[in-house]
Amino acid sequence: MKPLRYIYRTLLLALILGATRPAVAQQSLSLQEAVQLADLHNREILESQLGVEQAAQQRIVARALYLPSVSAQAGVNHYFDLPPFFGFGETSSEGKVPYGRFGGKDQLNASVSAVQPIYNPLAIPSLHHARLQERESQTALQGRRQEVLASLRETYLKVLVLNERIKLQQESIRRNNRVLQDARSLLLQGKGLRVDTLRAYTAVRNLEPELVRLSFAVETSTLQLKTLIGVDSLQDIVLTDSLVVPGPEAVPSEEDVYAAAKRNNPYFQSLALREQLEDQQVRMTSSLRKPQLSAVAQYQVQSHTNSFEYGNAYYPSASFVGLQLSVPLFAGFSSQAKVKRAALGRQQAVLRQQHAHEQLRASVHQALAARQESFARLETASVTRETARLSYTIIQYRYKSGISARLELTDAELALSTAQSNYLEAVYDYLSAGIALNKLQGIAD
Repeated sequence: MKPLRYIYRTLLLALILGATRPAVAQQSLSLQEAVQLADLHNREILESQLGVEQAAQQRIVARALYLPSVSAQAGVNHYFDLPPFFGFGETSSEGKVPYGRFGGKDQLNASVSAVQPIYNPLAIPSLHHARLQERESQTALQGRRQEVLASLRETYLKVLVLNERIKLQQESIRRNNRVLQDARSLLLQGKGLRVDTLRAYTAVRNLEPELVRLSFAVETSTLQLKTLIGVDSLQDIVLTDSLVVPGPEAVPSEEDVYAAAKRNNPYFQSLALREQLEDQQVRMTSSLRKPQLSAVAQYQVQSHTNSFEYGNAYYPSASFVGLQLSVPLFAGFSSQAKVKRAALGRQQAVLRQQHAHEQLRASVHQALAARQESFARLETASVTRETARLSYTIIQYRYKSGISARLELTDAELALSTAQSNYLEAVYDYLSAGIALNKLQGIAD
């Protein structure tokens, strides 16, 4: 059985060289291409689009309350005895009502009926409610799209930063490996100490686990990116965009961001629509207590025969037109309860919107503070990185000249690696804060 150290180093080498899986066709993706693919294939966006289509169909259902309804009915019955009809002749002395039987044992009845609403108090609020629901579903689609694209941008950015950190970690390993080789060479020449070699070896080995962690983090983040884009998880993708830090931008005021969020953010638009929906719901439930007037018409054909001889039978017809008035009188107190429930729902919508607007001010302040704080850290980290790089270059020259000790070079290399890592973290935080601020303002693209 191979020792654990050998297995560990083999896995590490595979991760560094990218040989963890067989080579397959790769798809190059820029951020813009990833956004376009997400619009087409992301399952959350597709689900929200189906919701918009459902709302459109509901609007057609509500519009049907204005249109006539036509139905056809037909029935064939066979009686074993002729159907009785009461009221023929005189009532007997015993008080029994006389009856008679006539007609045919086989009877056919066919009719076509039409009902045209003239006054339906439910029609107008139902149509308005359906239109508002359609707008709400479209707003929900916009909100879902903004959330998906914001997550996509942040994940894409995360993968870019992780790749840069892997490069920095590999550079650090190479620098420490050179120090280790120098230490071993001096030890073999009798000019160095064993403790220097052990210290250099330990420094190299301490860097390797972080490289493994970063490699797996890239793999996990890439899988999340594939899910957001909507491509097959087995498809290999290569990110073509590079990590670019934009210059300083003018920071908008809190009032401007607050107004933009209320105006453009789909979540707050949805809250406003929800209040209007509850208003229409109140009107719909109130209409349940109002009368309805409809025009009705019917054309009917009947026939009686025996032994199923419908081909040798009369088919007299009858037709009529008229008005039908329906007045609700009592429904077990359900109508009053529905109206009250709808009114309470409207009050809830108003309170929910007010609470969201109050929370929005805190969210705006937090988003702007995060943006400014991350930019300040980015400036500091940029200066620190350049200082650490210059310090390492000087100490490396002094070390090669025999002026500086090996420990100084090791400390300078550690400071440089830490400064570079902190700079990448500051870049990620700054760009992420920009994505969060745009999302809050309802900016999708």
